[in-house]
Amino acid sequence: MSASFDPQIALLKSALRYAEEYLTAIDEQPVFPGVDALRALDQFDEPLPDAASNASDTLAMLHRIGSPGTVAQVGGRYFGFVDGGALPVGVAARVLADVWDQNTAHYVMSPVAARLEQVCEGWLTDLLGLPEETAAGFVTGTTLANLSGLAAGRNELLRRRGWDVVEDGLYGAPPVPVFVGQDAHAAVRKSLALLGMGDAHTHVVPVDDQGRLDMDSFPPLNEPALVVAQAGNVNSGAFDPFDEICAHTHGAGGWVHIDGAFGLWAAAVPSLAPLVPGISDADSWAVDAHKTLNVPYDCGIVMCRDRGALESAFRASAAYFQWSDERDPMRYTPSMSKRARSVELWAILKSLGREGVVQLIEQLCAHARDFAHQLDVEGFQIHNEVVFNQVIVSCGTDEETKRTLAAIQELGECWCGGSTWHERSVIRVSVCSWSTTQEDIRRSVQAFSKARQLARTH
Repeated sequence: MSASFDPQIALLKSALRYAEEYLTAIDEQPVFPGVDALRALDQFDEPLPDAASNASDTLAMLHRIGSPGTVAQVGGRYFGFVDGGALPVGVAARVLADVWDQNTAHYVMSPVAARLEQVCEGWLTDLLGLPEETAAGFVTGTTLANLSGLAAGRNELLRRRGWDVVEDGLYGAPPVPVFVGQDAHAAVRKSLALLGMGDAHTHVVPVDDQGRLDMDSFPPLNEPALVVAQAGNVNSGAFDPFDEICAHTHGAGGWVHIDGAFGLWAAAVPSLAPLVPGISDADSWAVDAHKTLNVPYDCGIVMCRDRGALESAFRASAAYFQWSDERDPMRYTPSMSKRARSVELWAILKSLGREGVVQLIEQLCAHARDFAHQLDVEGFQIHNEVVFNQVIVSCGTDEETKRTLAAIQELGECWCGGSTWHERSVIRVSVCSWSTTQEDIRRSVQAFSKARQLARTH
């Protein structure tokens, strides 16, 4: 008896209807769910049912309770955590890819996903101006992308000293010096810890007032080292001096890895070239497509100029594996089973083209500058040079800044997060969504002013 997919098709139509309702209303709902919506989530807390539930009823419940409980990240006034929106063509491609439900470990498990990975690898290498031989692996996000690039670098530096990490492990291995900037992202520290290269053995290099690694404070390298640079400081958006870092590191035979979660995309934009000199001289790079490029979550990418080093870091074997002469995606990532992330990435790159990618990134940067300018006019203090999509804002005192941020989040008109910058409490604005408009900026600035007034009167 053959399976009938009629019920699945009916459910997908219902899901599409719910999605339409959600997107139609998103501009008017609070960016962060209100008290009633959060309280309604308690309805999910129930014992596992003994009997089966009707699938249509289950989906309806998910929409009824779940949709109001979401953060409106795909709208135009979410400025928290450098979270990108989701371009429509990427969402649509994601739905199709989910229906395909491909496992992409081997080529024989999904020829289309493997081929699209290969195509995206070439397109990204070209778009970002990286060496032609660069390999790419598609992972969940920059944390795993950092881990992957750093693993390739560590293992390669040890291989050059006659040590095979995959074969011999790290017991008794020669130490590999690690250097990071003072403002290195937590994802870098986490990745180094997972690789057995913890904080106690990591050299921290001071940074300047914008968070850029200070080359005058970078000590001489007397042996090959693993050096991590940053494309896009998580607070200020600043970029490290890659040309100087690469020359300094490669002069001692070391490996440069660039954490470019949201900022690596600047390499695709001619007008932003002054931010990224020497970025292509690095050895590995990590970037999120679900941030600046607005690919749906989750889509991280590790890129490595030495294909063999990346493959070697993740080599594995088993009798049931079926290698091919085509691209086998599991060669380039820690994961074996993984979803077909290349589908929505390909759809967005194909749809936008080089000019569309440039336009998207320049739009985000322009909105960030406009946001900063309007806040400055309203009397807020801007703490950073707005070189990309990040704005750091404060009020007169730390306490007023904290109260203003709390009021912004409570009002629900827009959403931003807080941080600490040069020992000051600040509000962190990350402009990352394709759907943000000038009207969204205007409304958000008004919300900032209203929130500050509330903070001053309470």
